[in-house]
Amino acid sequence: MDNLPKSVIITDDTMREGLQIESADIPVDDKLRLLDALGETGAKVISIGSFAHPKWTPQMACIDEIAERFVPRPGVRYTAAVFNKLGYDRADAYYPKLDVRKRSFGTLVEMCDTFARRNYNRTQAEQIASLDAAIAAAKEAGAEAGSVAIGNPFGSNFEGPFSMEQRMAHLELMIDKWHAAGIEVTRCSFLEAMGWNTPNQVRDTLIEIKERWPEITEFHMHLHNTRGLTMASYYEALKLGVREFDTSIGGMGGCPYCGNGRAAGHVPTEDFVDFCHELGIETGYDLDKLIEAAAIAEEVVGHPLWGHISKAGARPRGECLYPREMPFVETLHEAAHFRLGPEVYDGQIAPWQDNERAALRR
Repeated sequence: MDNLPKSVIITDDTMREGLQIESADIPVDDKLRLLDALGETGAKVISIGSFAHPKWTPQMACIDEIAERFVPRPGVRYTAAVFNKLGYDRADAYYPKLDVRKRSFGTLVEMCDTFARRNYNRTQAEQIASLDAAIAAAKEAGAEAGSVAIGNPFGSNFEGPFSMEQRMAHLELMIDKWHAAGIEVTRCSFLEAMGWNTPNQVRDTLIEIKERWPEITEFHMHLHNTRGLTMASYYEALKLGVREFDTSIGGMGGCPYCGNGRAAGHVPTEDFVDFCHELGIETGYDLDKLIEAAAIAEEVVGHPLWGHISKAGARPRGECLYPREMPFVETLHEAAHFRLGPEVYDGQIAPWQDNERAALRR
């Protein structure tokens, strides 16, 4: 039986994951406009970007200016991605406006050694060798529970598919180390850049983890939509009670290290929010505000994005039903009548004829 959650935590990663793969020439003012729009959507946590070296991520060369200039919205926690002590110190200088301070203790092992080298500049073996120190630091800090994350759990563009046995072996390695330190593991993250996920793999892996380690009750999904199956994979996760998901406006996003670039993509935030609402799951988001943010995002990046709800609108109901006498709607601009008004299809021919006019024609 499905175990759909009553509510979910959807973290929109547009400003980091999305913009890191777009042009480095987007003006700061445009980025701030998009960040402001995201702040109006009902998001509870927003990443403003990453404090990365501009040699590798030139799109984030302006991150300090964004951190200085953005105006936080009440009720939103603003954070950023940091990858080392230098990045952390730069970001933490803006605390409490910007909050990158840890709220949990975790370990990560990347299943693809090639990707570990390309993305983290560390080998898989080096990641594993660092586990003991990370867990010891967590214990010293008083951690009551730990989390584990596996990178690219389903397969690699460089090394091929990974089996269930391989996934479980990597998880067992980390979990056993946490247990040896007297700390239980309550959370598991899937961090996938290369989009190898399929709905059946996600379902089977979650079931296996729940059976082996019932102490793990929280799951987090960051799955790229490279091959178009991630919405279905997220649905399988929802049916098993998973509550934490990452998305981005319009499906914007990608990874320069995996060989897919912008094609890696994400599940569009507006599409997933709409889906959750149709399932009766609370998200905290205002779908109309998300659609407006998606329109702004397209203006900012200068090209169409890949969301559907932002272009076709939510399913019309009640007073929002389309007028039966509306004329042809063909272009994407005309299809936006649900938010721009009927003037966008002025001048189109009308296929509808009421009974009186039809009788006159006969």
